[in-house]
Amino acid sequence: MVEETAVKQPRSRLDETDKRIIRILQTDGRMQFSKLGPLVDLSPAAARQRVLQLIEDDVISFVAVTDPTATGQLAQAMVGIKVQGDIDRVLVGVEAHAEVVYLVVTAGRFDLLAEIVCEDTDRLMEVLQSIRMQTGVLYAEVFTYLRLVKQTYNWGVS
Repeated sequence: MVEETAVKQPRSRLDETDKRIIRILQTDGRMQFSKLGPLVDLSPAAARQRVLQLIEDDVISFVAVTDPTATGQLAQAMVGIKVQGDIDRVLVGVEAHAEVVYLVVTAGRFDLLAEIVCEDTDRLMEVLQSIRMQTGVLYAEVFTYLRLVKQTYNWGVS
């Protein structure tokens, strides 16, 4: 069974200043507070406090985003997984693969969507075989990436 963790209550609303801060940080996450503050009509100290609160509230986080192909990960695919029976058991098994970088429970044709990033197609085939062999996996449909056309992280504050 998937381990349950304490879930924070989401903020009821982001105000316009929060949204402006997020939009700016989505284009330059390393911007200094001395530059950010004036852009959102706050002092640098107040901008820092706002950003720290957004982090504390799990609204934003900062990570280094890589291009998988530039790091030698040449095989990428989205996998739609149809489950029969205990979905939590399948979730644990799929999530255990280090190559699974994104995993969601969905409604519709598939019960799960898993994004897999591997160094080559041989490893991709191994991971797919392991997923398909799990108890409860009815089938897995693979959508191999041929070319990444667009990838953004600037959603949520339009």
